[in-house]
Amino acid sequence: MAIVITGILAGIAAVFITKPVGGYVDSVRRAELTDAADVALRRITRDIRLALPNSLRVTTAGGVNFIEFIMTSAGGRYRDPADGSTAGNFFSFTDPGITSFDALGTAPAIAVNDYIVVYNLGPGYDPANAYRRDESLCSATPASPGCNIAKVIAIAGNLVTLDANPYAYQSPPLPSPSSRFQVVPGAVRAVTYACPAAAGNFTRYWDYGFNAIQPTAFAGGSSALLAGMANCTVEYTANATGRNGLLFVQLNLTAGGESVSLFQQIHVDNTP
Repeated sequence: MAIVITGILAGIAAVFITKPVGGYVDSVRRAELTDAADVALRRITRDIRLALPNSLRVTTAGGVNFIEFIMTSAGGRYRDPADGSTAGNFFSFTDPGITSFDALGTAPAIAVNDYIVVYNLGPGYDPANAYRRDESLCSATPASPGCNIAKVIAIAGNLVTLDANPYAYQSPPLPSPSSRFQVVPGAVRAVTYACPAAAGNFTRYWDYGFNAIQPTAFAGGSSALLAGMANCTVEYTANATGRNGLLFVQLNLTAGGESVSLFQQIHVDNTP
């Protein structure tokens, strides 16, 4: 008899407990979805704010949105004859034999195998296009149209030595009006965020090189899954206000029959 009564009481209690417990499980799932979406959007926002000016490009292929840019880690000013210096190692846009230059002031963080980019205007504005690093398009030879990116092979204090001087073959020469350069980390280079228009994996790719044509498949390099069961809406205006671009990303995540939708507007500095 006691067991029967206990069973009846447990059944009654279960009626009142089921919905609160179900509500708790639902709230935990929604919180996890929201947190995952927020972290993914914060990650892409942080990365894009470090993007090389005018390197962001967006395309859609095979039902997937691809957001690509070249990552930077630092920047500085190079010694220019026009700045009034009477000695030192000047950055040359005329002599291909000069492959070293002085970084003025406190030297930025530069390592061997990093890349130096000067006055990037982006795709469609060759030779001021860092994506031309592909050796078939950007090599330091008189036959090359030149480009604006070179690899660092040595650092000695403020003296930076490059593998070549393709800037001297630019036609026309395109020095920075403010004598500035950006540093692209050699272990990162170009970065792509791939997010499907329908449910799928939201993935980050990096260190796969530089490609004149925006890639939609990535051989080599590294990748990391940011979220599963995701889909995105992406829009990019390169010149929303002057030299500032605006990237719009709406990220939707689904799990357990529920979904969350977050969106982010990311300011993109395109001042070279």
